[in-house]
Amino acid sequence: MSETSPAQRPVIIDGLQYCNWSEKIFRQMQEGGVSAVHVTICYHEDFRETVANMADWNRWFLDHQDLILPGRSADDVRAAQASGRTAIFFGFQNCSAIEDDIGLVEICHQLGARFMQLSYNNQSLLATGFCEPEDPGITRMGRQVIREMNRVGLVVDMSHSAERSTLEAIELSERPIAVTHANPSSWRPTARNKSEDVLRALAQSGGMLGFSLYPNHLVGGTDCSLEDFCQMVARTADLMGTDCLGIGSDLVQDQPDSVCRWMRHGRWSLEGAADPAAFPPQPAWFRDNRDFGKIAGGLRQVGFDQSEVDKIMGRNWLDFFERSFGPAGGA
Repeated sequence: MSETSPAQRPVIIDGLQYCNWSEKIFRQMQEGGVSAVHVTICYHEDFRETVANMADWNRWFLDHQDLILPGRSADDVRAAQASGRTAIFFGFQNCSAIEDDIGLVEICHQLGARFMQLSYNNQSLLATGFCEPEDPGITRMGRQVIREMNRVGLVVDMSHSAERSTLEAIELSERPIAVTHANPSSWRPTARNKSEDVLRALAQSGGMLGFSLYPNHLVGGTDCSLEDFCQMVARTADLMGTDCLGIGSDLVQDQPDSVCRWMRHGRWSLEGAADPAAFPPQPAWFRDNRDFGKIAGGLRQVGFDQSEVDKIMGRNWLDFFERSFGPAGGA
């Protein structure tokens, strides 16, 4: 075991995971030196169901307080780093938790939420998901919700949103937004990844991009090499600079394939039971939280210096947390 104290280790922050949480995974986070993880606690759940998920996390925080702690601010990342634990930040991959009540934006923030996607794959009350054939952009309610999210410090996340909606969210938001888990579509052409127009606008506005390690977002899928992934990061840095780049692994660990079908279909569709959707195997070089060091090494191999590697592996997310999670105009 290394004699380096936890506080001296590099800051590693993952911008998105949705795992079947367990002590095993929390220990893997600790073994990997992961300082913070943004975890999904809402896909299709309404407000009450989302609160029930928060209650589950509160029990995990009590049962595993030697491994994890609740994340609300950048200071919580520093506390986790100093104590060799992982700070857990809540996020929603859909806006279903606020139902049709804008007042729930502030309530969700008060309960610990720090990220919310305006849409998942479908059209929502706020914006359009990437699976829809038409994208009319941000809705009337969406414009007001963005303003309210900006006010309280709930980050606008457009990872699954369609092109026009994403560009409009960047323009409308008075605070930088995030694409927590996606890759450039120029590298892996898919509607789920993001165009160069989106990436330029995101960088110019001070937003953040978290590079995804989910196989469906990678060239070659499960067979994508570490070098290919890191070369993609390098080419994106040429376009966006290095100050707005991070990792958003989209790690889905130990989940049954039935969860994949539920993520796609929720309760809005009758096709879920017949959908053969399954989670693809992870690339061999990134199976779980213990493998972040391989990414750091790969980034150095393609030409990033240590300062740039530190930014991409966590420092940029930490700076973004510092700027984003408090009330607008607050200390």
